[in-house]
This record gives sequence, structure tokens and C-alpha cells, in this order.
Amino acid sequence: MNYEGVLTKMKTENGAPIQYYLVFENDFLNVNQLLDKKVSINFLKFQCLNCGLEKKIYRQGFCYDCFYEIPQAADWIMKPELSTAHLDKEDRDLEYEKSVQLKPHIVYLANSSNVKVGVTRKTQVPTRWIDQGAHEAIEIVEVPNRYLAGITEVALKEHVADKTNWRNMLKNDVKDENLVEWRNKLKQYIPDEAKEYYIENNTETNLEFPVLQYPTKLKSLNLQKTPFYEGVLKGIKAQYLIFEDNTVFNVRGYEGYVVSILVS
Repeated sequence: MNYEGVLTKMKTENGAPIQYYLVFENDFLNVNQLLDKKVSINFLKFQCLNCGLEKKIYRQGFCYDCFYEIPQAADWIMKPELSTAHLDKEDRDLEYEKSVQLKPHIVYLANSSNVKVGVTRKTQVPTRWIDQGAHEAIEIVEVPNRYLAGITEVALKEHVADKTNWRNMLKNDVKDENLVEWRNKLKQYIPDEAKEYYIENNTETNLEFPVLQYPTKLKSLNLQKTPFYEGVLKGIKAQYLIFEDNTVFNVRGYEGYVVSILVS
């Protein structure tokens, strides 16, 4: 079977295990069904996810021009504390910013390789945790806008990590943590503006990834250096494909790349 299209991050469906889908313009592929099969990936060209032109991808699936113009790539995406829609202040496009920033947001703890704090829109739970490869996660606060979530994250990351060690995550070099204890311990550091939104008495969510064999060493597939790759798929975790020869491919890192995928 041959599939062709522009890569975007894999869609997911929580289950035991999580189901992964590659969605193309005219087709979609349940990636779980490719486990233990030989898969080839062939890089064909670039296609910006915003303008659709064949221009080199700069970041997040966008060409250079779009990345610095569109609201979907503004600084507040990565740094929620920079959000200003709650003040009626525009960054790049106030209407878009209101549609995203003025929605319920969750500050959470997730354990992918270590316990880390993060922010996501409420509608993105548990998708965000799956995308990070977290095997367990818990919500700390639910706030009415992105700014409050951002300042809460900034305050908490003084006391807990805010980054995942992706190598340990992929090797499954992780240990279980008591996230309820972590949540209770961090409560005292929540900013005053967000204290009333603290979530009491919730339990952690556990996630199961479809992995038959974890890699021992890691080799990252770079489609610009290696435009054609072939290997036996052994697992899917976070947004990575894991192959038998220890090659790992970060699908999200190659959004905007047009590829053909052959399954044999």
C-alpha cells in the first residue's frame, strides 16, 4: 500500500493502547496496523501548512514568511504567559487570539521521562499528554484563559521541570511517580490569581502506548539528510515512530514535508 501527502502531527485516540492516525488530504492511515511491517518513507518536497506553497519549512510546518506573520505561530503559543487577549490587546490577530486564549486551560503535571509541568487547552486533554509520551498525568488547575495558565506554569517551574528528556521517554527509561503527592506539594506555589481554580481530589490518568520494542540507542531520522528510509516499525510513542534498527522519526518535527509512505 502506498500513501502520499503532507505530514501533520498524528491524530490520536485514547485507548488500550492509544490509536494513531496519519491524515492526508485524500487518505488516512491507522499507524498501529503497520507494527511489525516494513515501512518506507520517501521525502518528496515541502508544502507550507499555511500558504500551501512549495517553500522550505522554517518551523512548526510553516515557511519563514508565514511563521513570522500568522497568529498560529506567535510567541504566546510557546509562552502562554505572554497572552494578552484577556486585556483586549492584539498581538497579530485579536479575533483568533480570543478564540484560543479565552478558553478554559489546564495546568498539569505529566511524567514522560520525569515529572514536568505544562499548559494546554482543556479540549486538548488527553491529546497533549499523548503527544508528549506521558505514561501518567494529572490536572492541577483549570483556569478561564491562557494567561492565567501561563503565569501558573511560570511559578511552578521554579519547583518542577518544564521539559521532557525525549531520549529517556523513547527508551522508556522512566519511573512511576505519585502525581497526587506532587500536585499537593506544588499547590502552595500557585499564584494568588489562580488559587481559586485549584483542582482538589482528582486522580492521575494512565496512558498505554503501542510499542512492541523500545530502542536501546537512538538514531534520529533527518529527512533532509536521508530523504529515503526503510525499516520495520516496532512502536509509536508521543509523536515518534520507533523502528527495529533504533531509528526514531519525529512526525511532528516534519510537518509541512510531503512524503510517500510504502507499506510492505
